[in-house]
Amino acid sequence: MAFSILCCLILLLWNCPAFVDSLNEEGLALLSFKGSLKEFPESFFTSWNSSDETPCSWLGVACKQQRVSSLSIPNRALSGTLSSDLGKLSAIRHLNLPGNILFGSLPSDLFNATELRSLNLTGNSLSGPLPPQIGKLNHLLHLDLSHNSFNGSIPSSIIQCKRLKTLSLDKNFFSGPLPNGLGSNLTTLQKLNLSSNILTGSIPLDFGNLVTLKATLDMSHNSFTGRIPESLGKLPLSVYIDLSYNNLSGPIPQVDNLLSAGPTAFIGNPFLCGPPLKLPCSSNTDDINSQSLIDHPSINVGRKSAKGRKHFHLGFVVLIVTGIILGTCFFGWLFFYTYKKVYTSKGGKMIGGCNIEQTSIVRKDIFCFAKDALDTPSENMEQYNFVRLDQQIDFTLDQLLTASAFLLGKSGFGIVYKVVLENGFTLAVRRLGEGGSQRFKDYQTEVEAIGKIKHPNIVSLRAYCWSVEEKLLIYEYLANGDLSTALHGKAGMVFFTPLSWPVRLRIIKGTANGLNHLHECSPKKYVHGNLKPSNILLGQNMQPKISDLGLCRLANISGESPLFHFEQNTSETPPQNLPYELATTPVSSPAVAVGSHYKAPEASSARKPSQKWDVYSFGVIMLEMISGKFPLIQVGSVEMDIVRWFHLSIEEGKPLLDVLDPFLAHDLDMQDEIIAVLNVALACVHKSPEKRPSMRYVCEVLARLG
Repeated sequence: MAFSILCCLILLLWNCPAFVDSLNEEGLALLSFKGSLKEFPESFFTSWNSSDETPCSWLGVACKQQRVSSLSIPNRALSGTLSSDLGKLSAIRHLNLPGNILFGSLPSDLFNATELRSLNLTGNSLSGPLPPQIGKLNHLLHLDLSHNSFNGSIPSSIIQCKRLKTLSLDKNFFSGPLPNGLGSNLTTLQKLNLSSNILTGSIPLDFGNLVTLKATLDMSHNSFTGRIPESLGKLPLSVYIDLSYNNLSGPIPQVDNLLSAGPTAFIGNPFLCGPPLKLPCSSNTDDINSQSLIDHPSINVGRKSAKGRKHFHLGFVVLIVTGIILGTCFFGWLFFYTYKKVYTSKGGKMIGGCNIEQTSIVRKDIFCFAKDALDTPSENMEQYNFVRLDQQIDFTLDQLLTASAFLLGKSGFGIVYKVVLENGFTLAVRRLGEGGSQRFKDYQTEVEAIGKIKHPNIVSLRAYCWSVEEKLLIYEYLANGDLSTALHGKAGMVFFTPLSWPVRLRIIKGTANGLNHLHECSPKKYVHGNLKPSNILLGQNMQPKISDLGLCRLANISGESPLFHFEQNTSETPPQNLPYELATTPVSSPAVAVGSHYKAPEASSARKPSQKWDVYSFGVIMLEMISGKFPLIQVGSVEMDIVRWFHLSIEEGKPLLDVLDPFLAHDLDMQDEIIAVLNVALACVHKSPEKRPSMRYVCEVLARLG
């Protein structure tokens, strides 16, 4: 018996250190959170040691009196779900995980951590409804769930969080009316952002109680209806109220804060009237409604259609006749120029059925290739590197240089050719610069990074060639040309089929998906920096593909100095079976030549392009596709960009038909989709970069259409 007791004591003493050194419950809860992650930077969690007594020494964790008081891991690419065990951190005050890739729903057990003061989950991919248990967070001061995919209604229990100072729920999919008593209970709010959701119902009268608000009350880009309550005028004069792009109606109350707000606070509401909008109020509500730009546009269709058709047919005939005359003159000039150049050039000869002076891809002014026109490799291509990036495509440099080629156009970054190999396979080849630069490693690194970008809506780079004197980029060839030509046609084009709205919407969606891939998923998280319709190419079934990635940097590496930033195209007559052949005649409209109108306002002063530049450019393109107009519009004797023109049209209460491409008149049964895309476009071209949505959010909104 004594021996047994002695053995038990020995075993107990032996295991005492294990009990002393074991991780406490809060540490286990944090390890459970780590275990719910699918991807994370290993280096960040090296200090998260299960052999520690407490997690207080772990990176990202802070403690007070040996209890976890904060978990803060921003922008670390954490991918996975949120563990419900985080709710076991009963003393935690700050849970901040912004800018990661967390997905799934919020676990209701998370709100057992009732001591939370701040909960920041902005910029993730969380979804599902906001649990009603959020009302348990009586001490919560800051709640930021913006830039996610939460849906459902905002729970009424949120009014129990009466100490809230910041409530940011913008850029989600919250729907339905706002909870009753939001303004009466959350009277300590300093920031309220509900923008870019699908919220409906009227603006609560008790929002006038939010007298502690600072900066902005943002309720824009929703579906709020009814009148603007006069109580909003009681808010401090320093608060900027943004009610734009809803379905509010009636006169704007001319009181206090509302009296000092500018028109941008109210634009995009079809039935609002009175100052600061230029639409006067009428005693007849129906009269106001009939003047709306983005709602019920069919009201004026019958009245205007007959007159519109008459002017349209006459204008169309004039356009065709003018095009034929200009086309005839151009091709006559082109024939004379080519004839003169060929027969007055020294050494001119016939190669491959083409009268040309030089017939290789590494010479100027060519229409065909011929290897025998090249200098010997030792003279001109002594050190060259030809690399195929797509191993499924089998061709050599010799085959490329001896292929038939057609000049497609000159742009700000080199010359582009259509190249048809002997086996019939077609490629597009861009020639950058004539030489000088020896920076092959820089060129190689940049090109191969671009070559790794694979997406159905991005043009594939098949191969590249580098030598001291020549730099070539070899792409897939897209027979349907570019979006600019598909939208507007071009001089001399006999067959022009306008794009229907479903096709335009498909192009918009595809372009958005490609741009989002560049921003979010590409190896370097690229910024395109020069997006415009002429570098959105169209493949089979009019599938859009973004082209010209990284050309500015490649041109700098290659020694190419861009002299102009618009398409200047010269070539022969396009094949008749390719109605949208890539840019084969000179651009006749000066508006197309002004690429700067796709640039964001801040581009003129900023040194480095940002993703928000691309968002702005994409917004301009969407406006162009809706209106059918060029980005620079002549209004009387005044020229204005398309963004200003749309804003002016909204301020004046013009109907949708007045800004819609006449070719889309037959698609007015899809006006809800057109209006939704218009709202997205106007959000993308917001003057402030911070207020523009991300391309991820744009894709999510567009995915719900069609």
